[in-house]
Amino acid sequence: MNNQTDSPDFVFLGLSNDPKLQIFLLLTFSIIFLITLSGNIAIILIIRMDPSLSAPMFYFLSHLSFVDICYSCNTVPKMLMNFLMKGTTISFTDCMTQMFCTLLLGTTECFLLSAMAYDRYTAVCHPLHYIVIMNKAICNYLVLGAWLTGLLFATINTVPTFGLQFCGLHEINHFSCELPPLLKASCSDTFLNNWILLSSVLVFGLGSFLPTLVSYIHIITSIMKIHSADSRSKTFSTCSSHLIVVGLLYTTGMSQYMKPNSISSITLDELFSIQYSILTPMLNPIIYSLKNKEVKRALRRICNRS
Repeated sequence: MNNQTDSPDFVFLGLSNDPKLQIFLLLTFSIIFLITLSGNIAIILIIRMDPSLSAPMFYFLSHLSFVDICYSCNTVPKMLMNFLMKGTTISFTDCMTQMFCTLLLGTTECFLLSAMAYDRYTAVCHPLHYIVIMNKAICNYLVLGAWLTGLLFATINTVPTFGLQFCGLHEINHFSCELPPLLKASCSDTFLNNWILLSSVLVFGLGSFLPTLVSYIHIITSIMKIHSADSRSKTFSTCSSHLIVVGLLYTTGMSQYMKPNSISSITLDELFSIQYSILTPMLNPIIYSLKNKEVKRALRRICNRS
C-alpha cells in the first residue's frame, strides 16, 4: 500500500493562514464560546431552580441547551487550539470521535426542535387538552427518541468511514472533522459513503423537518383565526423564536450535507458549518431568553433570592 495509511493523523487547514486574521478569529470564537457556555448553562440552571418553569417547553429547552453545550465543546476548543498552535494534528480515532459527535448532536438537535414544534402546536391548537397530550411520559419519549435517532444516524454514517484510506499529506480543508470534507480528503472510492450520507440525510432530515413544517402550518393557521390583534401578535411572538432557530439550522445543515460536490465551495462549507455548529448554539439561549417573559421573570426571582 503506497503512500497510504489506515490510521493517519490529520491536519486541519483551518479558516485562515494569516497570523493577524487568526488572532482576530481566536478572540472572536473565544467570545462566542464563552457566551455559548454561559448562556446555555444559565438556561439549564434557571429551569432547574425555578419550579414555575416545569412546562414541557422548558423541559425540551433544557435538553436543547445541553445538546448545544456538547455541540460547541465538540468543535470550538480544537479550533481555538489550531489558531494558537500552527500545524496541530488530530489522530484518526479522535477525528472519527469528533465526527460521530457532530452527527449525533446535530441530528438530536433537529429532532428536539421537531418535538418543540409539536409542543407549540399542541399549546396553540389544542390548549384545553395540552396537559393531557404533553404529559411527562410523552415528553420523556420524545427526548429519548431524539437521542436514539441521533445515535442511529451517527452510527450509519460513521461506521463506513473506517474502511476509507487516506493518501499524501492527510489534510482536511476545514476547521473540524465533518463527514463531507473528510470524504473529499480520502483517496478511496467514496461512492457508497456519499450514497449512504445523502440517503440518510433525506430520510432523517425529512423525518424531523416535515413534522416541524406541518406543526407550524397549523400554528400559523390558528394564529390567523385569532380576532384580537394583540393576542395574535403575542402568540406569533412566542413561536417566532423557534421558527428562527429552525430556519437557520435546516437551511445551513441541509445545504452542507446534501449539495453535490460539483458546486461545493470551501468558504461556503465553512460558513455553513460555523452557522449550525457554532453560532446556532450561541443564539439559542439568547433568542429563547430574550423573547420569553417567563424565563426573565424566573431569573429575576432567582437573583432576588440570592
